[in-house]
Amino acid sequence: MTFVVTESCINCKYTECVEVCPVDCFHEGPNILVIDPEECIDCAMCETECPVNAIVSEDDLPEPQLEFLTLNEQLARKWPVITCMKPACKDAEKWKSIESKRHLLEE
Repeated sequence: MTFVVTESCINCKYTECVEVCPVDCFHEGPNILVIDPEECIDCAMCETECPVNAIVSEDDLPEPQLEFLTLNEQLARKWPVITCMKPACKDAEKWKSIESKRHLLEE
């Protein structure tokens, strides 16, 4: 099992989750974070830290978010690891309550 960053993170990219991760499994893209499933140790520390509830256990992933399991794996291979907190996206507060953002994902 792994944890998955879902659509809610797009255009928010809060990094509180990165700060608590003991294995540095987060990778940073232009407007989202992803989790490398090969590195994730399923500790669940990140899940409670996310202010937009964008991190979900693979087992609890809702049907509309299933593609994010594959996206996390693929994008983690090409994006750099992030190991410390950074400022969220510029308009994160505006975007955090918007649900349909998949089309905005910058790969």
